[in-house]
Amino acid sequence: MWLAMKPFLHFLVLLFIGFKSAASQSIVETLPGYDGALPFKLETGYIGVGENDEVQLFYYFIESENDPARDPLLLWLIGGPGCSALSAFFYEIGPLAFDFENFDGSLPSLVLNPYSWTKVASIIFLDYPVGAGFSYSNTARGYSSSDTNSTQHNYTFLCKWLLAHPEFIKNRLYVSGDSYGGKIVPMLALQIAKGNEAGLEPIMSLKGYIVGNPVTYEDHDSNEQIPYAHRMALISDKQFERARISCNGQYANPDPNNIECLFALYIINQCTKFVNQVQILDLICKEIPTLPEGGSRRFVPSLVDDRIGFLSLSSQNEPPCHCHIYVTSYVWANDETVREALHIREGMVPYWTRCNVSVTYEKDIESVVEYHQNLSDRGFQALVYSGDHDMSVPYIATLKWIRKLNVSVNEEWRAWTVDGQVAGYTELYKSKIKEAYLMFATIKGAGHTAPEYKPRECLEMLRRWLSLFPL
Repeated sequence: MWLAMKPFLHFLVLLFIGFKSAASQSIVETLPGYDGALPFKLETGYIGVGENDEVQLFYYFIESENDPARDPLLLWLIGGPGCSALSAFFYEIGPLAFDFENFDGSLPSLVLNPYSWTKVASIIFLDYPVGAGFSYSNTARGYSSSDTNSTQHNYTFLCKWLLAHPEFIKNRLYVSGDSYGGKIVPMLALQIAKGNEAGLEPIMSLKGYIVGNPVTYEDHDSNEQIPYAHRMALISDKQFERARISCNGQYANPDPNNIECLFALYIINQCTKFVNQVQILDLICKEIPTLPEGGSRRFVPSLVDDRIGFLSLSSQNEPPCHCHIYVTSYVWANDETVREALHIREGMVPYWTRCNVSVTYEKDIESVVEYHQNLSDRGFQALVYSGDHDMSVPYIATLKWIRKLNVSVNEEWRAWTVDGQVAGYTELYKSKIKEAYLMFATIKGAGHTAPEYKPRECLEMLRRWLSLFPL
């Protein structure tokens, strides 16, 4: 009886969801800054989650530019927590980029990204948690979020999105993300797996997950920064040995009564405090105070998010700094014609910011290593990659937790290449429980958000992994 009714109940749910969210989904054919019609299918919209749908999560969906009927579907979760999906869309893996070279402070021009991950997959870019990007809440209470809460919201979002887009339910699904998003990815993937096991609709075609420079266990991730600095010749052998012995290998949370350790860490800090942690080869950006019109100063001061400040720096012939490129997103996303084209609801997010550091967020899950283990034991494939010039979540921290999983090395450490040049290094691990593989790869020369620095290599990495080819 129940099995016979399931297709009918699925139809009723689909009918309800489709009707409820139809007004919140829009096809975007043109965008300010891009000349002509977009050469790919872009959809934007809101989906309500939480109690009485009080939280409205905004998304950007781009169909694969190859074969959307057969290509996999990626849900992309960016970091922060509180950063907007537009950052990944324009600066990392999306089909468009800003023409920063010719940017003069006015509405920036858009150009096609030849290394977009939409060349091989359809991607949902999600503004999460509530308060990030254009996502908002109808109540003040709804703005409080956490690891577990945002994971539940993301699961509800994906259920509703797939029911409203049934043509993608059978596509291979990969939950993906980087930075702090790399912490939420395994949590969401495991919730999807458990939902499938419980027979919850829709049954998702989850095949695996992808994380880049992922936050996994923050204290342990941070603890590897000093060993990493030593490996990269930022501190001397003597300085490292002094800290290692006096701190007993505990650098992130040292004993406040251990004077010898504190002094060793102070000396190390003098060597590293002017190093850009997200890309150790980059310059440290000059701070520019920002004051949104009619608002309070509430955004990250180290990020250039104001066109006047940017132009002021330009006139002073300041040396170029990588994070200066982010000013283009502030100018673009806060333009009224852009908001109209994206179908942003008026008055809900007065001022868009790339990373909203004022979100109310509780980090209530200390470590997600157990989630990775559970996914491996269930037979899900994983791609874990690291820009090797990132000191904020160094690759050695990621390797450390991978090697604690119940896995064995299937292929030893070796170089992988693109067009005959070394693109990074890789190691393949096999689950001891099921036929599941975890592929680890470094991206040579890349920083914290690897595709932002090495887009060509990262696209090739993804293409090979999705095709089950070795790197």
